[in-house]
Amino acid sequence: MARRSMALLLAVGVVALLQAASVASESTWLDDKFNTHGDVRADYDKSGRLVTSLVLDRHSGSSLISKQKYLFGKFSIEAKLVPGNSAGTVSCFYLTSGPGNGTDHDEIDMEFMGNTTGDPVVLNTNVWASGDGKKEHQFDLWFDPAADFHKYTIIWNPNNIIFQVDDVTVRAFKKYDDLPYPDSRPMEVHATFWDGSFWATRNGAVTIDWTKAPFVTSYRAYSEHACVAGDGKKDCSGGAWMDRVPDDDDRVTIAWAKRNCMSYNYCADGWRFPKGFPGECKRN
Repeated sequence: MARRSMALLLAVGVVALLQAASVASESTWLDDKFNTHGDVRADYDKSGRLVTSLVLDRHSGSSLISKQKYLFGKFSIEAKLVPGNSAGTVSCFYLTSGPGNGTDHDEIDMEFMGNTTGDPVVLNTNVWASGDGKKEHQFDLWFDPAADFHKYTIIWNPNNIIFQVDDVTVRAFKKYDDLPYPDSRPMEVHATFWDGSFWATRNGAVTIDWTKAPFVTSYRAYSEHACVAGDGKKDCSGGAWMDRVPDDDDRVTIAWAKRNCMSYNYCADGWRFPKGFPGECKRN
């Protein structure tokens, strides 16, 4: 009996140590992975997970920018957006090769466009390759993203880019050899919160109500499985994400999102492309 009790105590101790190590590891992702700008606050939830809040007020927004650049990877974060009237605000989780929109610029975006109270929050997904953008798919989120944390994921590999919400694929952007695709420029990971009054809500018709400031959007549980650019020690051929392509389940959920949630598709915007749609539109 004594041996059994001792074994049980040891097992409980090992589990506790593993849990503590997990919490400690997760609690360092902000300092380990990102530089911060603006009013960025850190706290812990009841389970010990780090919650990082970005603040937007009249003076400035705030951001997280990764300390390293990556060439391909799977990037996830859980976000809890601004409650109530968030019109004009934009919360983002995205990858970028750097500032500017020139021919050397690549970017992969998940942007959450603020709403007036009661309206759906719009998720704007976009891809830029060699300065070629304007490839937005927008979705009305089918839940309240301010009521709780939800997971948002970008999978980026040499074959396609996959956008997921709570592990549900809502969009895939395929590479075609004769069309621009972001596959050569390393990119940083950004999480930002800024004033997008000129664009975010009803095409800029509704701007930020600064009497409600400061606004707060919160992030937790950041994870990455990625190739660090220039890191000769990392095998960039490893990881299921590197070979990930849409499967039958993905195609079903993409069709569901397009049918039930899509509010804008650049491949259907003839006003924007009077001379013809981008090349990938007719192939998808």
